[in-house]
Amino acid sequence: MRSSDKGMNGQTMDGRLFGVDFHDFIQKEQHASSIELASEFGITMGDVRKLKKHLGRS
Repeated sequence: MRSSDKGMNGQTMDGRLFGVDFHDFIQKEQHASSIELASEFGITMGDVRKLKKHLGRS
């Protein structure tokens, strides 16, 4: 079976979306603003909004 870089990245990032660990994001979300979260995790403001929206559905 062939292996690719995308496949390896997908396997190593279990439990992550946008490269962010959900547990860590949930803990910090309660005490930090969206701008602080974006800078902390190195993601865009749009990604922060998507993560919050995704967590609201769960």
